[in-house]
Amino acid sequence: MADAAELTPHDLVFLDRLSFGINASSAAHLQAVGIERWLNEQLHPPANSALPEAAHAQIEAMADVHRFPFDIAMAFDAQAKSANQVADPDQKKAAQQVYQQAMNERMRQAQARSILHALYGPDQLRERMTWFWFNHFNVYQHKSNLRVLVGDYEDHAIRAHALGKFRDLLIATLRHPAMLRYLDNADNAAGHLNENYAREIMELHTMGVGSGYTQADVEALARILTGIGIDVKPDQPKLKPELQSQLIREGAFEFNPARHDYGDKTFLGHEIKGRGFAEVDEAIDILVHHPATAVHLSKQIATYFVSDNPPDALVQKMAQTFKATDGDIAAVLATMVHSAEFNASLKAGTKFKDPVHYVLSAVRLAYDDKVVLNTQPIQNWLNRLGEGLFNHETPDGYSMTSASWDGPGQMTLRFEIARQIGSGSAGLFKPDVPNAAEKPAFPLIQNALYFNGLRQTLGPATTAALDQAVSPQDWNTLFLSSPEFMR
Repeated sequence: MADAAELTPHDLVFLDRLSFGINASSAAHLQAVGIERWLNEQLHPPANSALPEAAHAQIEAMADVHRFPFDIAMAFDAQAKSANQVADPDQKKAAQQVYQQAMNERMRQAQARSILHALYGPDQLRERMTWFWFNHFNVYQHKSNLRVLVGDYEDHAIRAHALGKFRDLLIATLRHPAMLRYLDNADNAAGHLNENYAREIMELHTMGVGSGYTQADVEALARILTGIGIDVKPDQPKLKPELQSQLIREGAFEFNPARHDYGDKTFLGHEIKGRGFAEVDEAIDILVHHPATAVHLSKQIATYFVSDNPPDALVQKMAQTFKATDGDIAAVLATMVHSAEFNASLKAGTKFKDPVHYVLSAVRLAYDDKVVLNTQPIQNWLNRLGEGLFNHETPDGYSMTSASWDGPGQMTLRFEIARQIGSGSAGLFKPDVPNAAEKPAFPLIQNALYFNGLRQTLGPATTAALDQAVSPQDWNTLFLSSPEFMR
């Protein structure tokens, strides 16, 4: 392996930008393989990258982690129905509380799974893109029964397609009950149009605001999407004989032809013949291949990784790659990372970390590959900082620009969280079970990685402040609170 001194400030910032934070393990691997091989590994990881055994074991112990959404939703629907049928008012209230607590527990487990993948997944770029795409295709955990579905949505609709073809990702979200429930397409039927999902597909998921579509296009897409919904009943819906061959049921996803508008539509200038689910495939193709979609998605990705206002030349280069590769997300990222604009942004160091990146990078640096035993403190910090996982109520997702996260109140909270992480008393190593004792785990950030690399990335004011630290805990807190660590 190369000597640690060979790590340049560019290498360190590069690694920090494309992962959830640099630590000794990731820096050593980057040194061993070099930037280009590391990038290729990140852009084309195996389908299921192995987590450390201690993290994997925590996930395997979770309820429903290997169950299908259909089975999860059906079980919880049955539990809700059973609770509501209890005659005695006090017993009914108790049964309903048990039901709500069970849903909340599934939500906490989904959050824990997300955090463990982000902290310890070797496929760090895929984890960054999993967060990005979940935010792009946002659903809110507290609507309806989404608490029991949001973990599967992230695992199988988002993470599985985060570096693949955009069309596959879009279809995976369209077919997932979490999205269909969140944006009300489960209620969208012929004669009872619900335009929520159709509008957000164009405004947020594909073309973007101001890209030329009209209200008539929204209505046409809503009509195309009629009949797409959720069915967790074991029996097939009763249909006229001529419609039975059109029925599609895959898990909890359903296309019910009796609820579909079979009239012809005009969508974005294209005539679409009314013929059932094939209309959806045609509309998705039109949206994915619309030039505005390539530009909108490229700008969103560049905003996430490069700067609050990414250079138009970079966005256009990425959009060209999107079009040339039929929406290959990894290829678009490769174009971005190899661009002069991306490298200039690394030197400028102006990309401010949002709360998720800040908190996860602090934990990764402080504890490296020592697996936390309790992720709840991390979710609590993210909630306090205003970016809790699965917790954004509206479809637009969290802001990716620094103005949303660099106010004085946010900074005060970050300093407090830096103190908790840096002092080793944050509860991360106290198992989430009754009467558990916290296992000692003191972070030592002033280590070889710091002396051989990170110190070179600091300005004189920060190094002067660190030199005045009165204890290792104080030093850790000052480092995690520094302006350089916020970027």
